[in-house]
Amino acid sequence: MNRWRDLYCGELRPDDVGRTVAVAGWVARRRDHGGLIFIDVRDHTGVVQLVVNPERSKDAAEAAHAIRSEFVIHARGEVVNRAPDAVNPNIATGAVEIQVDELEIVARSEPLPFQIDDDGVEEPLRLRYRYLDLRRDRMQRNLRLSATVIAAIRSSMEEQGFIDVWTPTMTLGTPEGARDFLVPVRLQPGKFFALAQSPQLFKQTFMIGGLDRYYQIAICWRDEDLRADRQFEFRQLDLELAFPTREDVLEVLEQVVVASFEALGRTPPERPLRHLSYAEAMLRYGSDKPDLRFGVEIQDATEVTRGSEFGVFANAECVRFLVAPTAFSRAELQRLEDFAKEWGAKGLAYLVVDESGEVRSPIAKFLSADELAALAVPPGSTVLFAADSQAMVERVLGALRTELGQRLGLIDDARDELLWVIDFPLFLRDEETGKWTFVHHPFTSPLEGHEDLIETDPGAALSQHYDLIWNGWELGSGSIRIHRQEIQERVFRAMGMTDEEAQAKFGWFLEALQMGAPPHGGFALGIERFVALFAGEANIREIIAFPKTASGSDPLTGAPAPTTQERLSELGIRLQTPPV
Repeated sequence: MNRWRDLYCGELRPDDVGRTVAVAGWVARRRDHGGLIFIDVRDHTGVVQLVVNPERSKDAAEAAHAIRSEFVIHARGEVVNRAPDAVNPNIATGAVEIQVDELEIVARSEPLPFQIDDDGVEEPLRLRYRYLDLRRDRMQRNLRLSATVIAAIRSSMEEQGFIDVWTPTMTLGTPEGARDFLVPVRLQPGKFFALAQSPQLFKQTFMIGGLDRYYQIAICWRDEDLRADRQFEFRQLDLELAFPTREDVLEVLEQVVVASFEALGRTPPERPLRHLSYAEAMLRYGSDKPDLRFGVEIQDATEVTRGSEFGVFANAECVRFLVAPTAFSRAELQRLEDFAKEWGAKGLAYLVVDESGEVRSPIAKFLSADELAALAVPPGSTVLFAADSQAMVERVLGALRTELGQRLGLIDDARDELLWVIDFPLFLRDEETGKWTFVHHPFTSPLEGHEDLIETDPGAALSQHYDLIWNGWELGSGSIRIHRQEIQERVFRAMGMTDEEAQAKFGWFLEALQMGAPPHGGFALGIERFVALFAGEANIREIIAFPKTASGSDPLTGAPAPTTQERLSELGIRLQTPPV
């Protein structure tokens, strides 16, 4: 390869015995046996053992005495078989070793703040010294897995006739569900760009411009609270195509998914993927991103209990329940009720059916024989109820279902369940303002035949919006877009936006829609979430090279940090000290 190495550390095999080779890397371990010195040297491919014998090379032995963990070294020597009782079957190079003739310390290392092979290091320390954390097998595996997936995505998109086109990062802010990061402009004091939350309007403009099939691995920014599956900055496979049906868009994504599975040597999911309507997903799972790796489906009891003597059921807009396959104790039921209250429930009614079939519950005496018969479940089960508005019942039971799946070990981690959720509402009521707001984004087309509902009954209008779900994670969303200016303006009005506001925010795009806009649709696939699921990671920070913490900070560089008054003055910005 070059003067530093002839091959990587993890590539040596018995076929190399007799060769003189050079290797280079980091010292993983050094063992001094009072004459012979054994050094494990590591690079991204693995570890190989060096044997330094003073009788073979006095200079190498002298250098070896100064070596410590994480020194960078370069060695040259003969590949030999290990003694039969020294073979290490746990590593790929475990049958061979290198008898060292030359040994060079390339770079020294100070004592480390943590050991590379220590799995118990807390995340803040790992992120503060991320350059050390990146040497760990876990991070090496995850980042290389990410690169493999990205390559497979690009290959699939290009095979399907898409072209990679770059879009601006700094743009005019658009309402897409999160706050924008603002960028002050020195040349135009008092004016700001927004960092793009997505290339949404640009990719639609490509379709108006006749590009037909666009994609990019886009970097997007959203100023929102960070959590396990969310960062300020993230990547997405962004794509758009002209003259599609919904099924055409889904087919593109399914090919990408299959290509990614195959690139990693994993069995891809069967196609076509399952379709589930939004209404059915909310009814059966209480979530628009259901985890299908276990059962415990939600069931409706609204009509059964409409005349119930139990007033909570009789007077509720919606009564639904799920059946846990265990008879919970009082203490366990209390913990579940506390959990339900965290999600907004006023309480948690229950029926416990013990192994003998006897029902234990404070509400049983209020339920008729017909009601109990309709709610009959196998012995050794617990029926858990939510009674409230439909939205509250869905939220509480959806969260409770997921909690039960995890708490009772019902989730089959060996399964991969991917599905499409389709036929979302076009609008939902904003709980704070009471106004109609978009479910996906305001450029989503209504289902054919639902256009007139935009004005007459916005809550009944369905959209051509679709989500891709994998094991309860939303991988991404897409839709067939509005391509007619008058429909776009009607959607803006339904959201309470005046024509003047629409022109101020989207005038250039509304004008573009008047210049021969073809039907078009697309999708945005979250790269970090996609890769995290392949890697078996519950937190996307584990597959990002330099992530932010939950507080939005970067422990490695110390960002964000204050700037100077001179710089603020240059930008025309005056800081307002926040109240204590």
